[in-house]
Amino acid sequence: MLLSSYTTNKIEAGCDEVGRGCLAGPVVAAAVILPYGYSHHLLNDSKQLNKRKRDGVKNDILNDAIAWAIAEISHAEVDKINVLQASFLGMHRALDQLTVVPELILVDGNRFKNYRSIPHQCIVKGDGKYMSIAAASVLAKIYRDELMEKLSFSHPEYRWEKNVGYPTLEHRAAIIKYGITPYHRRSFRLLPDQLSLF
Repeated sequence: MLLSSYTTNKIEAGCDEVGRGCLAGPVVAAAVILPYGYSHHLLNDSKQLNKRKRDGVKNDILNDAIAWAIAEISHAEVDKINVLQASFLGMHRALDQLTVVPELILVDGNRFKNYRSIPHQCIVKGDGKYMSIAAASVLAKIYRDELMEKLSFSHPEYRWEKNVGYPTLEHRAAIIKYGITPYHRRSFRLLPDQLSLF
């Protein structure tokens, strides 16, 4: 069972991002503030939930959250500032959109860049430990998966509706056969030999 909060007396925003390891598409981040003492029998790290369960949990998060927001960092921005900085920027942009200002930020992972003057706590594998981070991971993953599915209509050969841009064998095989799209990250190692890609 995930913990409902890190403290007992602060407004906490859980933050997480998805898409850092992808070869194409944006990094997507989310921030969620849940009511104190919140519980949910299914809520967990988004990677531990199948699509049907994620979709059901998403509706509960949107209905129950005090505030939530999603932000996107484009593939072009990832190429410009690198993927780690893109993940920080995405979480900052999500926090910017919250209608309630948190007093503590819970971040999935071991690194974060200070956001305004609000204290933060980095938690390794936090999406499997705290409700608010897990909720952020669910919202971010659903948003990004749906975005990549839409992009796959114009680029079906890469099977983004299935691999959502991650470096699967079939994704890399499509890059070898068809080259890259405007949505691929040029700063990433798309193939062992990239001389013929650009």
